[in-house]
Amino acid sequence: MSSNGSTQGKASKINRKEQILQVLAMELERNPGERITTAGLARAVGVSEAALYRHFPSKAKMFEALIEFSEESVFGLINKVLAEQDGVFAQVERITAIVLGFSAKNPGITRVLLGDALIGEHERLLKRTDQFFQRIETQLRQVLREGELKGQFHYQGNIGYFAEILTSFMEGQLSRYVRTRFARKPDENWPLKWLFLVKSLTADS
Repeated sequence: MSSNGSTQGKASKINRKEQILQVLAMELERNPGERITTAGLARAVGVSEAALYRHFPSKAKMFEALIEFSEESVFGLINKVLAEQDGVFAQVERITAIVLGFSAKNPGITRVLLGDALIGEHERLLKRTDQFFQRIETQLRQVLREGELKGQFHYQGNIGYFAEILTSFMEGQLSRYVRTRFARKPDENWPLKWLFLVKSLTADS
């Protein structure tokens, strides 16, 4: 009885934390361009501000939890692609599509990843989001270099630059998504855009 009650209490605490994060993401989507206050978030969740702070010591920790969710989701899928997908172009295409698709499904979190929702927040959060995109660029660079070493393609240009361009393309698509109040999805017409991008990679092959 005591053990069961403890388990239920723990599950309830986890569910409340998840609820707070879900509502925070929804509020970021519903109010683009606006700052989210703890008072407003508490009202949206249906709890007191004190209750919010029982689960998260600060608003920064809430944003940090959304960034962690993004990292776990995106890089978990990327690792699966690298383990199961063969071919450098297939891997690069899937990695890019994963990032664009995650953003399309999580507009509020996209504001966090771009730093749009972090104005006035702790500097470490902006560094964390920068690391998110740096990690993607590093992964792309590694995949491209391994593909070249395996003889899957030959590129006369700088592989590092191409990885940088791809990452900048992703950030641009996410930025347009936020700028258009989520009207232009980042993965819109992705197959056609990928054909254009891959042609630029293979032009000198």
